[in-house]
Amino acid sequence: MIAAFFFLLGLAILYVGAETMVNSSSRLAASYGIRPLVIGMTVVAFGTSMPEMMVSLLASFRGSADIAAGNIVGSNIANIGLILGFTALIAPLLVPRSLLKREVPFMIGASLLLLLLGRDGYLGFADGALSFALLLVFLGYCLRTARRQDGEANLGSAMLASCSRPRDSLLVLVGIVGLGIGAEMMVRSAVILARAFGISELVIGISVVAIGTSLPELAASGVSAWKGHAELSIGNVLGSNIFNILFVLGICPMIRPLAIDPSLLRVQMPVMLLFSVGLIPLLGHRYKICRWKGLLLLGGYLAFIAGLFL
Repeated sequence: MIAAFFFLLGLAILYVGAETMVNSSSRLAASYGIRPLVIGMTVVAFGTSMPEMMVSLLASFRGSADIAAGNIVGSNIANIGLILGFTALIAPLLVPRSLLKREVPFMIGASLLLLLLGRDGYLGFADGALSFALLLVFLGYCLRTARRQDGEANLGSAMLASCSRPRDSLLVLVGIVGLGIGAEMMVRSAVILARAFGISELVIGISVVAIGTSLPELAASGVSAWKGHAELSIGNVLGSNIFNILFVLGICPMIRPLAIDPSLLRVQMPVMLLFSVGLIPLLGHRYKICRWKGLLLLGGYLAFIAGLFL
């Protein structure tokens, strides 16, 4: 009962944190003339990836490598299948054409890199350093394309009028802290509940913990879609997947080597890569994620989760 209470309390904190961060970051993007897609892939993605970072780092120090690595792989699958699918059901998402040329291939490349680096059964310091260096390359690219291009939609004059940069910067930080606290409460509660049913740590990491740490992305993307900021939603998912691999699995192995379970290499990592590559035809078709595509993504994710437990 206590675990269930904290699970629901964490969910409420997550929603408030997501709403605060999305509103504030959107106003900041408008005030600086920064593309919403870039804000989603950097500021929002970094904030919503912090629960994965904290959980994986803590699990690594506690000797639960299966939870640490499974959390990242499961979160990336959930980001595409669960979050993009659910968000598309709230409101169809228009996809910028540039997304298929640059951001999606970068995410696929990061997923393929993780699969290649983990083939020897662990991620060491050199693997983490390489991943983190590529993250800096990605951030450099984002800075180069940060300004809104000609013809891109503005976030609205109303946002510019209501923007106070110091206040909104503080609110972004408050929202990020709220996301982290809410996710941590939910994950701890979910792990207690899951272990009571005798589920293995790897399955817990890929399913329960991954879904728990992906809830900030779900909340942030859902709120963004509801408010009509489709670029922020899509950018959040893609950026979070890139941050999960290059940031979280860049920092953690540099602090402590991380063992990779063979089943992750055989099954879950290829599934993660399949979901990533599958975005190309889905996004390329009319450059829109409509509701039937959202149902397709959700169905694929539910089939993946069912396969874990069966």
